[in-house]
This record gives sequence, C-alpha cells and structure tokens, in this order.
Amino acid sequence: MVLSRQSLFRKIDNSPLIVFRILFGFLLLAETWGAILTGWVSINLITPKVFFPFIGFTWLHPLPGYGMYVYFICLGILGLLVMIGYRYRLSLLCFTILWTAQYLMQKTAYNNHYYFLILICIIMLFLPANAYYSLDSRRNKNIRSLTMPQWCSFVLLFQISILYFFACVAKLYPDWIDGTFTRLLYSNKTNIPLIGPFFTQKWFYISIAYLGILFDGLVVPLMLWNKTRTLALLACLIFHLANSFILNVGIFPYFALSFTVFFYPPETIRKIFFKKRPNLSFEENKYDYSNKKTVYFLLVIYFTIQLILPIRHYFIKGNVFWTEEGHRLSWRMMLRQRNGSTHFTVIDKKTKKILPFHMQDIFTVKQILRINCYPDFIWQAAQYIKEDFKLRHKDVEIYADTQVSVNAHPYKKFIDPKIDLADVSWDYFKHSDWIFLYDDYRK
Repeated sequence: MVLSRQSLFRKIDNSPLIVFRILFGFLLLAETWGAILTGWVSINLITPKVFFPFIGFTWLHPLPGYGMYVYFICLGILGLLVMIGYRYRLSLLCFTILWTAQYLMQKTAYNNHYYFLILICIIMLFLPANAYYSLDSRRNKNIRSLTMPQWCSFVLLFQISILYFFACVAKLYPDWIDGTFTRLLYSNKTNIPLIGPFFTQKWFYISIAYLGILFDGLVVPLMLWNKTRTLALLACLIFHLANSFILNVGIFPYFALSFTVFFYPPETIRKIFFKKRPNLSFEENKYDYSNKKTVYFLLVIYFTIQLILPIRHYFIKGNVFWTEEGHRLSWRMMLRQRNGSTHFTVIDKKTKKILPFHMQDIFTVKQILRINCYPDFIWQAAQYIKEDFKLRHKDVEIYADTQVSVNAHPYKKFIDPKIDLADVSWDYFKHSDWIFLYDDYRK
C-alpha cells in the first residue's frame, strides 16, 4: 500500500472496512452479552459494595440493583446495530459512551482489550463503514458507496501496529528474556490434554518467550509484504487461537485477527466476501481532497497521543514493573505476575488508639487481591476506609504494611508504613514518594 500524503486520499474499494464493521459489531455483541453469561457483570459491577474506578472518575457509579444487566443488554443491542449498519454512527456513538463509562467506573477487572475497544470505536465513528451492505445504505441511497479514502484503512493499520510494536518493546526485559514470566504463565495450565505436560519444560517456555517477541515485532511488516503475507496469516491464526484456547483472553485474539482484512488488497477482500460487487471504474478510483486539512489535523493529534502514552513511564521515577506507575494504556500486555499482602492500621486521630478493621467488611476477595499489591488500589482502599470511619464520626489515620513480589521474586516492602495514606494525594504524572524504590526488585 502506497502511503504518500497524496495517496492517503485516493479512493479505494471499501470492502475491507465493510467486512471489518460486520466483524467488529459481532465482537461488541459477543463481548457484552458474554460478560453477562460468564458472570463478569455480576462479579465486577453488581456484587461489590464499593468500586475502584480510574482515579479522577469517582463520580461514575454502576447502576443500582440489576441495572448493569440492562446496561450490558443495551450494549449488546447497540453492537448488533453496528454489525447490521442500522443508524450506524448513532449506535456506535452510544456504544462508545456507555462502554467507556463502564470501563472507567471499575478497574478491578482491567484488561487491555477493553481499552483497545474504546480506541477502535472512536476511529470507526469517523469512517464510512455503513456505506455498503448495511441497512443505512438501503434506506439512504445517498450514502451508498463502493469506495473510501485510503486513509480509512491506514488509521486502523497504524493503530494495530502501535499495539504490536509497544507490546514487543515491553517484552524486552529480564524476566521475559530468561523465560521467568512465561514459565509462571503456563505453570498452571499443565492439565490441558496432550500439550499440557510440555508447559513446564524449559525449552517450551523459553521458546514461547522469544516467539512472542518475534511475533509482536514482525507480524505487521510480514503481513504488509505480499510475499510473506500468507505465512504471517498462518502465524497469526496459530498465535491468537492458541492464546484463546490456552490463556482464555476473551475476544482479543479474534479482534486482532479481524484486522487481517486491511492487510490484503481491497480487491481480494471483495472477491472473497462480495463476489457480486462490480469492479471500480477508473473514475471512481480518483483522489478525494475533501476535508483534507481536518483529517491531517485529527490524525496527527490522535496518533501523537497514542505514541506518547506508552512511553510515559520512562519519564516517571522507578521501574514500572515494580511501581506500576504508567503501566495502563501502554500495551504492556501479560508481562508480569504480582503477589502481595497488605495490612492496614487504622488510628483514631483524637485518641491515637488503633481501631479494629477488616478488609472483608468492605471489599470483595477479587478487590483484596488487587489491594494486596497495586499502589493505586492501596491508595483508593485507604480513601474508602477513611470514608467508612467518617460515617461513624471518626477521623482516622491509615497506614499500610505491604509486601509485594513480582514474578515470584523475593517479597519486598512496597509502601512506606510511616505515611498516612488518608492524607496523601495521587498523581498520574509523577512517582508517588510513598512507594518504595529498589535498584533491582528481582533480588
């Protein structure tokens, strides 16, 4: 694909975008209704007494009672409308708002592909994905088209390339290189028939580590080159389907595979999925300069943000694998295993006496697992404890004794036990001094 400034606006066959819209809508439906059927909604958005939203979004709360079931049913319906292309932009806009809201209101079940869905939703809002094979194009002949500007394909290719690139870079650290993390990752999967016994063997988990680096680093270039595209597609199928089967990582493997349609020539996708569509005429395959400056401006702003977010942890003091500061929104996918324990000491400011407190009184087991080893959860938990005692008309100090281990390395003290967490703030952009730092958290 030629990507000069001029050719970005060349009209090409829009078959890949149409196919992607259908797959995308189906995955939105599967993700949201699947969340109900698997109990995800109940565990994360109904059962807890309190929730752990992204810091700064504490004003977002799940609907009371069984309202979140209705919420996710509506999300699934909107995904279905996107798939069939009915009131496409309105349906997708509503889905994007509702999905982003539920994403921000709880992070106990944080997953990178939840964030990836938001980004693709935002991009798809600006693309003419309902121009063909949709109810919208049947209702309104004026929007029907067989073409799209080439930049529509480019933005989705660039977005998936960013994901793979930073996922590759993130793996270039000691615990991945020496197989420590992949050994831990597969150690509890040995009950899988036939292949399970191999998971504990060094040759296997070392091979997986290096194949992971090679796959993330090379899959996009190999898919772009027509001579290696078929081989790369086979590698994609093996890699993503294996992850789906062995690691149970939700819709992400299928989501990633759906981008395959943009790596092949549009004519190839048309011949496979829309055999009755006519070929484009020479007149249709021309340059479209409408809204050129606006497109450039939006693309530059959007992708600048996408390139900055994954590197922000380099500008925050400390090792991100230890501190977790700058970890999220950075395509740092399945890189570490954290274990720990946190004990809060609650002291009445007036009497200076220790007040009894049990985390199980407020938090779920899943939330406590996060509180045991993630700094933002520890800080937020302290705020919840503070508010809980305030309801009892007690002003308290809260101290945390926390021990954390990353990737089964020795436990180390994580939080400064002399700092009153009820009286400190959280900063997204710099290191929190109450998190202990070490020259090497592995020793």
